[in-house]
Amino acid sequence: MKLEHVAVYVSDLEKTREFFETFFEGESGDRYHNQHTGFMSYFLNFQDGARLEIMTKPDRYTEDRDENRLGFVHLAFSVGSKAKVDELTLKLKEAGFETVSGPRTTGDGYYESCILGPDNILIEITV
Repeated sequence: MKLEHVAVYVSDLEKTREFFETFFEGESGDRYHNQHTGFMSYFLNFQDGARLEIMTKPDRYTEDRDENRLGFVHLAFSVGSKAKVDELTLKLKEAGFETVSGPRTTGDGYYESCILGPDNILIEITV
């Protein structure tokens, strides 16, 4: 059994698609649009088969982003080396995205940084 994909609601579908394509090498499929409900989505494919569905629908937004809430908290991307963690973190910071932590070595030995992507999606960048 394998996890097929993870999905997240976003306020700006195109901006979020571009973010994951630009910074995380995601490859987007065609946009799906349900004319009746207004729902739209893209599937983004990443190396090694991981997939992310980004979705939007009118009036489906909340600002509640408490990091201690129940449910999914962050997406993690492995970039292969400490140097690449540093490089991507700097690139995202220069593009105006907030760095929440790091780059640093965590207590359990991971080298990582965390940034806030579109709609404050917490993204962990690790080796």
